Amino acid sequence: MEEKVKNFISEIRPMIQAHGGDVEYVALIGVTVQLRLLGACAHCPGAVMTLKQGIEAQLREAVDPQLTVERVD
Repeated sequence: MEEKVKNFISEIRPMIQAHGGDVEYVALIGVTVQLRLLGACAHCPGAVMTLKQGIEAQLREAVDPQLTVERVD
């Protein structure tokens, strides 16, 4: 499952980079995907929404409905 998660993150990175930010895969612990937000996303007030309603929702559809996303610094 980790490889599927990494592939998914690679696919969505260009969309996030287009807005001046970036996302980096950190780890998969159980069903929790740890991600680091970089660039403009690192301090953006909408970052939590991007993680939960954007990345997590799409990741659940594409990989596994049990996955959750957690932000790490």
